[in-house]
Amino acid sequence: MKPDDDAQEPAPKSAYELAMERLKQKDRAAGVAEARPLTDELRNKLAELRQVYEAKLAEVEILHRDAMLKARSEDEQELAEEHYRRDRDRLVGERDRKLDELRSTGA
Repeated sequence: MKPDDDAQEPAPKSAYELAMERLKQKDRAAGVAEARPLTDELRNKLAELRQVYEAKLAEVEILHRDAMLKARSEDEQELAEEHYRRDRDRLVGERDRKLDELRSTGA
C-alpha cells in the first residue's frame, strides 16, 4: 500500500463472519425470510401465550399427580402416565405451533 493512498483495506473477516455470510446466502437462495426484530406488542403477545400454556401444563401436572395418588394398580399408574404424556405433548405442540404462527405473522 502506498503512503499517499487514503483507502484502507478492510480487516479480514473471521471464520464465524464468513460462515454467517454463507448461511445468509443459503437462506436467501432457499427463500427464507430475514429475521425481523420483535416489536414490544409481539413480545407481549408471545409472553401472554406462554403464560396461558404454562397454566394449562400446570393444571395437567396437578391432575396427573392426583391420578397417580388414586391409582390402585400398576396398570392404572401406567395409564395415568400415558394420559399425562399425551396431554403434555399435545399442549407443548399446540403452544409451539401458536408461537411460530405469531412470530411468522408478526401480529
